[in-house]
Amino acid sequence: MKAQVINGTLWKAKKVDNTYILSINDKANLLDAFADFVTVNKIPAGSIIGLAAINEATLRFFDPTTKKYIDKTFKEQMEMSNLTGNISTKDGKPYLHIHVTLGRRDYSALAGHLQDAKIRGAGEFIVTPINSDVERTFSDEVGLNFYDFEKSAN
Repeated sequence: MKAQVINGTLWKAKKVDNTYILSINDKANLLDAFADFVTVNKIPAGSIIGLAAINEATLRFFDPTTKKYIDKTFKEQMEMSNLTGNISTKDGKPYLHIHVTLGRRDYSALAGHLQDAKIRGAGEFIVTPINSDVERTFSDEVGLNFYDFEKSAN
């Protein structure tokens, strides 16, 4: 099957069979680029893996006692040695749940839920869509959004 090349404002992608090879532009906001990519390509559910060079990241840590996230922003050049995430919807809109491991200049690592990041260098990802809707619902008991298979259309 011939590969299809797709260009967005913040990204470029190549579709091979049912998989996308995604490159996020230098200096782009990573979450904005992902959201635009899944919207343009009508991807309601799937997985994302990848790596990147970034110069800013906001990580979140969920505290189950308070049911709140604690955010911390790091402004330094880092290697995103792993990004793992999933794509679903919440209230009919794209919902990205992404975790990362970041390597610092001193070879120490940071890890957590990714709230935001700025690409500074390359951003290379593989997106694998799933041919199904996966909707999320907020749990008051836990304080997080969970998959709600009763709400999922197919």
